[in-house]
Amino acid sequence: MKNKFTSIIMFLVVILIITVCIIFGEIIWQEIKSTQTVVESEKFKTVFEDFVVNTSKDEQKTNQVESSISQKIEDNYSKELKENNIDKFFYNQLDEYSKIIYKALDENKENMKTGTYKVELGNKFTNILALENGEEELGKYYQSAIEAYNYDNPSIFYLDPNKMYLNIETTTKYNKNTYKVYLDNGKEINYLTKEFSSKQEIDEAISKITEVKSKIMQNRSGNTYEDIKMVHDYLVDKVEYDTTISKNNIYNLYGALVNGEAVCEGYARAFKYIMDELEIPCIMVIGKATNSEGKTENHAWNYVQLDGTWYVIDVTWDDPIITGGWLTQRNKYKYFLKGSKEINSDHLANGKFSDKGMLFKYPELSEISY
Repeated sequence: MKNKFTSIIMFLVVILIITVCIIFGEIIWQEIKSTQTVVESEKFKTVFEDFVVNTSKDEQKTNQVESSISQKIEDNYSKELKENNIDKFFYNQLDEYSKIIYKALDENKENMKTGTYKVELGNKFTNILALENGEEELGKYYQSAIEAYNYDNPSIFYLDPNKMYLNIETTTKYNKNTYKVYLDNGKEINYLTKEFSSKQEIDEAISKITEVKSKIMQNRSGNTYEDIKMVHDYLVDKVEYDTTISKNNIYNLYGALVNGEAVCEGYARAFKYIMDELEIPCIMVIGKATNSEGKTENHAWNYVQLDGTWYVIDVTWDDPIITGGWLTQRNKYKYFLKGSKEINSDHLANGKFSDKGMLFKYPELSEISY
């Protein structure tokens, strides 16, 4: 009788174990069935407009030529920048989501020298992507981040924003979506500019830039005005304006500092790069300018802060193409530390870098020149 009772108990235990296994297996199976991952590769391609293509210099042809923005968040990255006396002017205007992308770019700039490194952004955009127009909104945040990063960091001359892509990996589980976002080169060979194809080439270029920078920095005086003038004069004396608009690196600081040839964007990036090294607040400015021939074109120049006040410096137009004469002191400083009253007559700044990006604000200029 006892053996029979024990057998029944054992039988029931076995049945129970089998039942539990079946139920557990069904749960696992349903979970597998309900989980689906979709990768939307190259969901967003950067639209980075080249604002200075076809920009000419303020050419002079004569026989005798007279020669403060509020931030939505305060994060560790912002604190680190302040502690190191670094002012990322456009970064400070971004919202939380754009700042995430900007910081990821900055933290991976060394890895991105390969041109194919995958920048992981994680699942921080799930709340945005869950919205009906979430992908469109993320595209705007992405565009603004790329623009801010490009104009804040002239030293990242080797990245081509037009060859970078934002990808969204969507995982559906129990009818609930989660999103993983990352940046890569999509179907492009890499996201480097056409002049560079490897990390080694980039490092060699950086070494040459650093060498020139060191020579310039040897002339620093510690007086802000004199240091601004010193860098301005160096670029005017050493850089030639490229009129072909076809040579390599003319839009970046490598062309200006190493090759000695650039267009206005190259001048402006080189000037900001050295100002950053001198810890003198300086930003790039994009907009329209009307030259001495009355022709209005896309142009790039700088704002620089001196004694707590912002002024304009247009190094490009202080280095005009001279025909039949020489560059006089008057023309060499025609656009040096100018206030809004003078500069607004032929320079119009535009903080809207693209249709999809945000409208950036520039600092208020001094009304009168320095």
